[in-house]
Amino acid sequence: MKQLVNVALCYDFDGTLAAGNMQEYGFMQRLGIKPDEFWKKSDALAAQKSADKVLCYMKCMLEEAHKRDVAFRREDFVACGNNIVLFKGVTEWFDRINQYALKKGIVLSHYLISSGLEELVEGTPIFDKFDKIYASAFWYDAYGRAEWPARNVNYTEKTQYLFRINKGCLDVCDNRTINLPMAEDERPVPFSHMIYFGDGETDVPCMSMVKRLGGYSVAVYQPHKRGAGNRAEQFVRDGRVNIAVPADYSQGKKLDRYIKSVIDKIAADNKLADFK
Repeated sequence: MKQLVNVALCYDFDGTLAAGNMQEYGFMQRLGIKPDEFWKKSDALAAQKSADKVLCYMKCMLEEAHKRDVAFRREDFVACGNNIVLFKGVTEWFDRINQYALKKGIVLSHYLISSGLEELVEGTPIFDKFDKIYASAFWYDAYGRAEWPARNVNYTEKTQYLFRINKGCLDVCDNRTINLPMAEDERPVPFSHMIYFGDGETDVPCMSMVKRLGGYSVAVYQPHKRGAGNRAEQFVRDGRVNIAVPADYSQGKKLDRYIKSVIDKIAADNKLADFK
């Protein structure tokens, strides 16, 4: 029996699987913070200190909670994540596309690579659909309160996780194995069997790299949002992605049809390899 082919689907979260920033769905409402004011403060701090933007937004989250004498625990963040509104079709997407691929002799794995918070994603109905989640996260004190950033995933760091998936070195604490040489034909998921979903500038390094190395990059955009489609199409014109599609994961929509076509192509390429 011919061995099944492994294909990895890698997703950004904010603007890709859900509209806007995940911190705006529960955390800011609970503290009574206006999103524009929060991000303005966070961006100003990053500029003033020449600091990483992800670390700065995490610091601001802790500061704003502390100012209001609100102790955020992991379960509090998870509860906030319950409020995140996913794009149309996302909830059903994973099981449906898995079934389609399996009929073609392909096993899909799903990876989230996000600058957002893992704790907030945990509150969504798709948390358990991912084989691995690479996202920013807090660590917690002896009382369970968020105390300090444990991990931050910024836009350039995202690329390292693609190499982890490519080589099968999924443990973020394993920095030795990931740097060992590995023949291309020994890698569990070649880049030609990767599909990356992103929406904005922070995804450009990943989108460009996957496309350049023979994989498929998809720029999604929020339907009916002014200028979103033009921005996504610019990524196509710049050669960063293969296609720009509305962020509607429902059956029969453009995104669904395109990914199924990519799966069909990978399956066909695998069959043709038998003739070499």
